[in-house]
Amino acid sequence: MAFASGYFRTRYENEFSLLETRARKVVFVLFSLILVVFPRFASPFALDLANQVFLSLIGAVALMLLTGFAGQISLGHAGLLSAGAFTSAILFKEVQAPIWVALPASGAVGALLGVIFGFPSLRLKGLYLALSTMALHFIVSYGGAEYQTRRGFATGVVIDPPKLGTLTIQDPVVWYFILLGFDILVLLFAANLLRSKTGRAWIAIRDRDVAAEALGVNVRFYKVLSFMITSTIACIAGSLFAYYRGFVSVEAFSLLTTIEYVAIVIIGGIGSLLGAVFGTVFIVLLPYGIDAAANAFAIPSRLTTYLSAIKYASFGLIMIIFLLLEPNGLVGIWHRFRDYFLLWPFKYKPMGK
Repeated sequence: MAFASGYFRTRYENEFSLLETRARKVVFVLFSLILVVFPRFASPFALDLANQVFLSLIGAVALMLLTGFAGQISLGHAGLLSAGAFTSAILFKEVQAPIWVALPASGAVGALLGVIFGFPSLRLKGLYLALSTMALHFIVSYGGAEYQTRRGFATGVVIDPPKLGTLTIQDPVVWYFILLGFDILVLLFAANLLRSKTGRAWIAIRDRDVAAEALGVNVRFYKVLSFMITSTIACIAGSLFAYYRGFVSVEAFSLLTTIEYVAIVIIGGIGSLLGAVFGTVFIVLLPYGIDAAANAFAIPSRLTTYLSAIKYASFGLIMIIFLLLEPNGLVGIWHRFRDYFLLWPFKYKPMGK
């Protein structure tokens, strides 16, 4: 008796299905139920951690699209997040703009910045492109610091909780479902974008831009478009961060923030939206895991001063480990784990062994 693995496609509609097999549909339903009931049983600390993951995931998907799929290296991601946050803060402080105005405005600023800083990608590659995008971080940081100083906000800009009609968005549970909704929208948008002509063009450019151009792909257009779309998403993530925290400061968007997002892409698995999810959860929870381990093993107080240095060093160390031992990241580990149970109790063996 033959058993179908569930991965054979027999109809064209299967090519456009996000959930191809019955097992995936069941897992999706169970995972959705867990997400829905999680706030009911979670502590305030756990709820805040979940919201941090949701916030970071939006920016992680943006960088994954740009670097993992379009092949464009960027070290200015923190600058984009900062641009979105300060756009919302300035609009709130100067004209009392509501959130439904500030969010699209932040996205528009991101699109403009993406076009401006996407043009160097037409002539630069690799390290040179990375350095050119790093300039975005310093320019935005300088502008934000100048605004804080000139308006007398020495430590940062305070933003009141946003309102939608008569509803004031302040409860962490409400924020949980709002951020979860944004994550779902961003992931669906990214998944469908990658299956479109634009996504296929990005992947072709990533793999070999000269060959892509020879095949008729407008490389210049799609490179700039990749910066514009991903910068828009990143600035919206920064705007949501500003409203969720109720506070915007230049210090919140240091180069370490960019390193964290690069770590998410590498550790999660380059070129995978699922890798962006895995990497975000891992990197956001890593510092808290180090703190929990320090408390569990009763590290002497004289050594706790080094915990912050350990957290910073852990990002680089883990990235090196994954690059050397697991270049496919966490998503590669997941695929092997999944395939093991799909094939069990059978195991593939090379012929002759």
